Amino acid sequence: MIQRPEYLQKLINWREKQLIKVVSGVRRCGKSTLFALYIEHLKSTGVGDEQIVSINLESVEYERLLNYNALYGYVKERLCKDKFTYVFIDEAQQCPEYEKTVDSLFIMENVDVYITGSNAHMLAGELATLLSGRYVEIRMLPLSFAEYVTFTGETQPGTVRAAFGDYLKNGSFPYVTALDNGSPMIRDYIDGIYNTILVKDVAKREGITDIAVLESIVRFLSGNIGSPVSIKKISDTINSGGRKISVNTVERYMRALTDSFLFYKVDRFDIKGKQNLKTLGKYYIVDTGMRDMLTSGSSSDIGHLLENIVFLELSRRGYKVHIGKLAEKEVDFVVSGAEGTEYYQVAASVLDTSTLERELEPLKRIPDHHPKYLLTLDDLPASANHEGIRQYNVLDWLIKK
Repeated sequence: MIQRPEYLQKLINWREKQLIKVVSGVRRCGKSTLFALYIEHLKSTGVGDEQIVSINLESVEYERLLNYNALYGYVKERLCKDKFTYVFIDEAQQCPEYEKTVDSLFIMENVDVYITGSNAHMLAGELATLLSGRYVEIRMLPLSFAEYVTFTGETQPGTVRAAFGDYLKNGSFPYVTALDNGSPMIRDYIDGIYNTILVKDVAKREGITDIAVLESIVRFLSGNIGSPVSIKKISDTINSGGRKISVNTVERYMRALTDSFLFYKVDRFDIKGKQNLKTLGKYYIVDTGMRDMLTSGSSSDIGHLLENIVFLELSRRGYKVHIGKLAEKEVDFVVSGAEGTEYYQVAASVLDTSTLERELEPLKRIPDHHPKYLLTLDDLPASANHEGIRQYNVLDWLIKK
């Protein structure tokens, strides 16, 4: 099992707190493994086997529990008296109205509840209503580049850049690191994840029967990561190919794709007006290896791939991320977190003077003094400084910051 210490520490921090712990994220990003690691930790602190109830609702072994009453009864029979019972329910959304089970367990003494889900829809509707203010969400992503190089052992300066190329092409699903680099098995494995997401988490859940149109939207988004996306343009593109689809239907399909954590939508933010903008957001894919598969490696815009990687890393670090708009200029990312606001520009290279000035100009125009960063693949002896704008090699930033 690949260790995921940052996520594990979050579970440890929330142990026995009066909140339901919800671990959400795309399929195969490591949620079940995280539970296994946490259970190992609990046992190392003296927790007995009888105090742990672990259920994976995608396993045929627990098929009989796909009813909230049956699920509740199964767990209740196994609760310990006078000491904590730790309840783990994997892929909870597979059980209709599972939130009733979770709510009933939550109000019992000495019951610590943990659930996972592969669809953001699980945190909407009844769950949000029943458990408002009583759960904490831990959003999980596939391996960061720092985790990737730690596991593969490619930590030396001479090998990190090559490892980054593999990371971009093969992606960051944990099990990929167990497969031979360059092996066709990697493509087959990622394709299997993609098809499971498309069928189980998108088409089946949303009642979508026209898989071909759904895939057209997926491939459009994959080929346009980091570019402003117009729902009407997607509709027009599909209609021009002979298929009929309305703007509302495209919007519904795209919402389903983001609910499944296959894509993440990033809205624009007016830096001067301090308000969110509703149009022309951007989409980033959860895994660049999946993008490489979907585009057959034909779309290798390194600038947008770097943007995608930086967006995912900012999300891992707990930031809320927007695209910055400043008059006619754009800042790649405006992020807000516990330490305040920060601004990021991302470019493959700024060794050309005119390119450097083009990338710096939007940051220079921002009328405040929040930290501003320029991330590139250029080799630097140390962080460069351009009138207060700090430039970092993106690989150093991904590994060390």
